[in-house]
Amino acid sequence: MRKVCGDGSFREIKFKQTNSCFDASEPVNPRIRPGGHYQTHVVAEELPSLHANGEYVHQIGKPNPEHFLRGHSGSGGMCSSLNPKTIDMTTGVGPPKAGAFTKRANPPNTEFRRFYERGDLPIAINHQASGNMISWKVEPELLDYHHYLPIFFDGLREREEPYRFLAIEGAFNLLAKGGSKILPVIPQLIIPIKTALNTRDPDVIATVLKVLQELVVSGDMIGEALVPYYRQILPVLNIFKQCNMNIGDKIDYGQRKRGTLGDLISETLEIFEKHGGEDAFINIKYMIPTYESCVLN
Repeated sequence: MRKVCGDGSFREIKFKQTNSCFDASEPVNPRIRPGGHYQTHVVAEELPSLHANGEYVHQIGKPNPEHFLRGHSGSGGMCSSLNPKTIDMTTGVGPPKAGAFTKRANPPNTEFRRFYERGDLPIAINHQASGNMISWKVEPELLDYHHYLPIFFDGLREREEPYRFLAIEGAFNLLAKGGSKILPVIPQLIIPIKTALNTRDPDVIATVLKVLQELVVSGDMIGEALVPYYRQILPVLNIFKQCNMNIGDKIDYGQRKRGTLGDLISETLEIFEKHGGEDAFINIKYMIPTYESCVLN
């Protein structure tokens, strides 16, 4: 059975915009971008002002001797034991967190949800005792992949049922039956993949990685066609590459679900290198410097 539920602790998220199963989802504020980040607030006094010569300049006050750099007050050439601490012991306030691993916005406004709610997708849920399956009203190999495959890939970031199940299972079915139809659609899949990865949600990232592994091996030359787009796909993988479970000499019984993000990323990168041709490794190494070749070594 295919496991696409992350680490097994997937919890469905109910969005207030979804309403009931008989209503369409309410529109989402267009300012909320999936995976979007927001600018840090800057005090107005710290912003540059427009000078008479037409250039922006910072207002510089009269130098204060109390703020001059003194000996042993910096960190240059000093060992860690003598390096001044970045935490103010009197207030307990340290440097702010960068938030690289923090989940970002993932609003329920996917193209998949919009097309499914208005009945434009030829799919339905087939409830069976052994588990749900997709019932296709049209055979997948007869569909227009330029139209449908990007829609299903855009639904990979869904966190609510039944959209999540239909998008993931539909994407796997299309990749299994696509053959030579998949290669020309690769450029249209990059933005949905990048958007899903930018949410930085571990469950969503794990799902996208499993679909990417299936995408690379689903047809000839697909691995090579993805190489020019590594700059859009790999930055988020570089952030989460070291997210492994440190359990010592214990046994991780949940490894059958393939939910450990670090192992899943390493596995995906190895598949990229094996199927990406001679330029794959150098491009992966450029974006992820800690990656070691599984072919050359």
